[in-house]
Amino acid sequence: MPYRIEIKRSAGKELERLPLTARRDVAAAIDALAQHPRGQGSQKLSAHENHYRVRAGNYRIVYTIRDDVLTVIVIAIGHRKDVYRGK
Repeated sequence: MPYRIEIKRSAGKELERLPLTARRDVAAAIDALAQHPRGQGSQKLSAHENHYRVRAGNYRIVYTIRDDVLTVIVIAIGHRKDVYRGK
């Protein structure tokens, strides 16, 4: 059963600011999370209890998974050099 994808408002704004080609890659990666939130390329972040990240080129998608309601919540999207700052 596919998970529902929720994107925080701030992450949505970050997605809109990406270059078009990067936006397509990131959107495809987010869509893939609905089927396999812990799929290949997904890594649990050690600094947070329930945060994961997945790569999309030079960009990272930081998200959390709520298995009880089958939801993936995208928390942040950004370039690999600064996506983890302040999260």
